[in-house]
This record gives sequence, C-alpha cells and structure tokens, in this order.
Amino acid sequence: MHLMERSGQRPGRAIVRLASSTGIPAPMKKIASLATFRRLPRTLGLFFGLAALAAALGAPPLAAQPAEVVKLKLAAGSPLVAGAEASIVAQVEVADHWHTNSNTPTLDFLIPTELALELPAGASGLAVAYPAHKMLKFPYTEEPIAVYDGRFEVKGKFKLAPDAKPGRTTVKAVLAYQACDDKQCLPPSEVEATLEVEVLAAGDSGAASPAAPPAAEPAATPAAEPAATPAAPAAEASAAPLWRILLFAVFGGLILNLMPCVLPVLSLKIFGLVKSAGQGRSHLVAGALATTFGVLFSFWILAAAAVGAGLAGAAVGWGVQFQQPGFVAFLAVVVILFSLNMWGLFEIPLPQSLARMGSSGPRQGMAGHFFSGFFATLMATPCSAPFLGTAIGFALGQPAPIVFLVFTAVGLGLALPYLVLAVFPRAARLLPKPGDWMVTFRNLMGFLLAAAAVWLFYILAGQIRAEWVAYVQLALLGLALAAYLLSQAAYGSPRRWLPVAAMVAAAVLTVGLAVKAPAKAAAGASEGKHLAWVAFDEQEAKELAQGGRPVFVDFTADWCLTCKANERLVIDTPEVAAAFERHRVVAMKGDWTSRDDRITDFLKRYGRSAVPFYVLFRPGAEPHAFGEVLTQATLISTVEAAATKTARLD
Repeated sequence: MHLMERSGQRPGRAIVRLASSTGIPAPMKKIASLATFRRLPRTLGLFFGLAALAAALGAPPLAAQPAEVVKLKLAAGSPLVAGAEASIVAQVEVADHWHTNSNTPTLDFLIPTELALELPAGASGLAVAYPAHKMLKFPYTEEPIAVYDGRFEVKGKFKLAPDAKPGRTTVKAVLAYQACDDKQCLPPSEVEATLEVEVLAAGDSGAASPAAPPAAEPAATPAAEPAATPAAPAAEASAAPLWRILLFAVFGGLILNLMPCVLPVLSLKIFGLVKSAGQGRSHLVAGALATTFGVLFSFWILAAAAVGAGLAGAAVGWGVQFQQPGFVAFLAVVVILFSLNMWGLFEIPLPQSLARMGSSGPRQGMAGHFFSGFFATLMATPCSAPFLGTAIGFALGQPAPIVFLVFTAVGLGLALPYLVLAVFPRAARLLPKPGDWMVTFRNLMGFLLAAAAVWLFYILAGQIRAEWVAYVQLALLGLALAAYLLSQAAYGSPRRWLPVAAMVAAAVLTVGLAVKAPAKAAAGASEGKHLAWVAFDEQEAKELAQGGRPVFVDFTADWCLTCKANERLVIDTPEVAAAFERHRVVAMKGDWTSRDDRITDFLKRYGRSAVPFYVLFRPGAEPHAFGEVLTQATLISTVEAAATKTARLD
C-alpha cells in the first residue's frame, strides 16, 4: 500500500412649467404640506418595520455548527481486476447551510477541496474527477466564488498492476477541505474513510466489489478547468440576510444621484427646490415629498414590470428597457419636450383636478415635482452603481413582495436628498438664493437636456440602421416645430388644437419609427484607442484559457454611461494595454446594447442583472468575476496573478 499524491491544482387655467416651484393656495398648502410631513415618520417607520419583518421571515436561520460538517464514504465504482482500470467513488455530504471550496478555488488564498487515495501496491495513473461546482456569493465576498455544498461525488480512476495479488485489500481516502457558512470559516480540516475491496485476478470479472449506488457521473473535466454551475437564485438569496440587501439597495440608490445619467434631472430639481425654498418651508416640504413619491411610484412600476416579465419567462434586469429602440425614442420625446419647456417655447395646461395642485404663472406645482421625480428614475436606469447590482440581482430571483421591497429601498435611496430636505427644511439654507440668475440657469439646463437627447441618439445609432435614426430625428424636429407653433397661438384660440394634435402625432411617429426600424447588424471585432477587441464568444474564451491565454471580457452597452466611463478611464488605457500585451491577454467585448440572450444567460450564472460586468478567464483556474468598482490597479494585478499561476503550471 502507498499513499498517492493529491490530485488537482490549487489556486381658470393653470399653467405648469416643469421646472419651477409650487403654487397651492397658502392656507391649504400649509395644511396639506404639514399633514404630509407629520405622516412621514410613520410612513418610514412602516417601511423599515416591514423590512425588519421580511428580514426575520426571509433570512435563513442561523445554523449551529453540526458535530460533523463533512461526512465521507467510499464505494467501488467498478470491479478491481489486475491489469485493468478501476475506480473508487468518494461520496461527500456537507451539512446544511455549509459549503466547501471548489477543487479550483476562485481566489488563490482559498483552501481547495482535495481527495487523496491510498491504493493497492502497484496501482498507477490516478486521475481524480471533481464534480461541477456552484458559483455562490456570500456577505464576505465581493464576487461569486466556486463552492461545493449538499451531496457530491469525487471519482478516482486508476490502473491496477498486472501482477496485483488477488484477494481482499483496503482502500483509504483522505479529503482535505475548509468548511464555511455565510458568517464564518472553520480551520482547514481532513476527514478519512476506508473501504474493503476484492482484487480479482486478470481476466476474472465474476465477483463484484461493493459498488456505489447509481449516481450522476462527476464532471470529467480536467482539474485545471472544471465546468461552472450557475448559482441558483434561491442559493444566492440564502447567502445574505435581507436587511443587508435592503441596506445595499438604499446605498445604491443614493449613489445613483452622482451618476451622469441623473445629472440633467438633478439640475432641474436644484432649480425647482431653489424656487421652493424662496417661497417658504411649506413649499419646500411639499415639493420634496412630491418628488419622493414620483421616484417611488416609478420604482413600483419597474418592480411590477420585473415581476410580470419574470412570470412570462422574459429576461429581466436593471436598464434592460434601454435595449428597446421604442423606449429610447419615447425617452427622447420626453427629453426634447423638457428642453423646449426650459427654453419657454411651450407650457403644459393641466386638467382642473391637477390645477388645484399646481400653480398659475411660472411656478411649479405638486404635479411638476412628481413628474420630475418620475423622470429622474427613467434617466437613472441605464446607470449602475456600487451595491446596486447586488441588490437588484438578489431581488429579481425572489417572490414579488421581496422584489417590491428591494425596489422601494432603491427608490428611497435615490430620493434620500429630497427626504432630508423634507425632514430638515433648514438644510435649504445651503441652496443659493433665488434671483435673476435663475433665468440664465434655466436656459442652460435646456441645453443640458438637449445633450441628453444627443446621448439617446447615440444609443439608437447602435440599435437601428443609420437612415432610420435620421427618420426619428426628423420626427422629433416636427415635434419641436409643432411646440413652437403652439407657443405662438393665443390662449383660448380654437386653432390651438392643431399644433397640439401635430405634437401628439409627431411623438407617436417618433416611437413608431424606432419600433419598426430594422436592427443594426451585430458588430464583430472593433478597435479601441489602445486595445483591439473581439466579439464575446464563451466557448472561444474557454478554449483560449485552456490553451494558456487569459481572456478579459467587458460586458457593456451603449446606453450604460458607467460602462463607457470605465472603458475610457480604466480599461482602454496605455497601462492596461501594456499589461494585456505583456501577458498575451485577449480582450473580448460582450455588447448588451440590444437584447442578447447569450449575454443575459451568462450574467444570470454569476448572479448579475446589469452591466457593467467584467470577467477574466484564467488558465488553470476558475473565471475571475470583478467587483462593481473596477480600478486599473485591481485589473492589472489580477491579470499578473493569473499569468504567474500559468507560468507555475507550465
């Protein structure tokens, strides 16, 4: 008997301008505002109380450490015949709520699960086949890691010596592992098991060794490159308590206020709040709460859409609506109308029911604040932020109540600055005083919104053919002309309905053209400023990694401003390009601008529902998924670590 080495590598008519301040009659306005203000603590208390209750019901119970975290049992996978190939199956059972690391851990410092077999004398050619692992995310990791949990099998194949002595003998196995749950990791440990087997003479197959019960064959992939099994949403959900996910959601929503997607609307809100602050505390509180409700209402619509799409089997994710040219064109219509309104070309008359909430003259009403909050959410969806991807990815795999709870938390985070002003109106002293400068500011904001329209045209250009983008722009030009004619018509004139009808027709035509436009041909290879990109192909990436070449994949979209900022400032830079060239890294780009089910499925396997997302396929190790905040130092150091490990394997 001898001990074989462990196999596997370690690793009137009210007119509302959309950007001014409120105009409720003073007595009613003060009463309504203060009543809403007084209800605010109860509303927030109810939300966080429900969150705590859902956390208590939805979070997995804290598992006590069992007496045996990992159990090991051996069985013969085939008869042991002298001179023939044989196999031993190690049947492993990991206690509930615990896991061990994969044989090829995602991170180099993690302890791999390894099986050592003590075989009959003269046995040779031991090859150990480890099962496919799961990619799960835990509170203490920034990315999913490769793990085993529940029951799995490890199969050792070997060849007996031709002169092996027939008779009974013992096979011994030692499984080395480190067990962790979602809160702690135990010290590295080992578990042993033995199996008494019968060695048969050459040519004799009549007797049977104790056989393993029928089970799925372990993935016979090379130890250096096992197949990855996607993490099931339920497993992802059990990795973090709900209260932490809700906290991530609030922080992610708050950070969205700093994203370039929200900048045009944020500027509008600054303008509106400055005017509200100049009209008194009640105006400011009412406007801030109306904006908050607009944000929350839009997030509830998104949550309902996500639940409905999930039930219908459609792809769901953060910002996926921007994959539809019709939605992008609709948003272009809204942005253009906002721009024209800022420049004073037209105003929106409201029905009498809303007029009581609005104002007369150049002052924004509650409806205006509400719609600006609603618009802020629409503009925020193409941007991702730290913590946001984790929260949304968790929510989309949960039941409807949890989806609504998480989306509400994101909305509260996005609306948090306005809630602060509602609770602490004295903070408005930090805002500049109203004055003539606001006329100039308003006109400048119109140009900022027009710039947002240019960005939307850029997105459309990546989705539909160029001539159809021109048709959409002509329809929007017709919309602007109709708005101008409306501004020239006298109030009360029976002819005002003509430009209004023209505006509606132009808006419908704009969206219709985008919906009917032929899709742009899929892009292949492309040249960046410093990197040469090739189109993403998962199979090709795996083959290149198996051949010794790392592959960096950038999952991006034209409508994702965070993606474009990372590409410009972090990825497509001389420093990263030099590191890629030095270590022969292939740069692949997964373009999610338009719907691509291959990319959607890949993201789901890593528990993601939004871009940007970055993965490095590494020779001799599992693909490395980067965190939500990417830096040059992190990217270069990960590439160099992968290259160093490849050199050791060679």
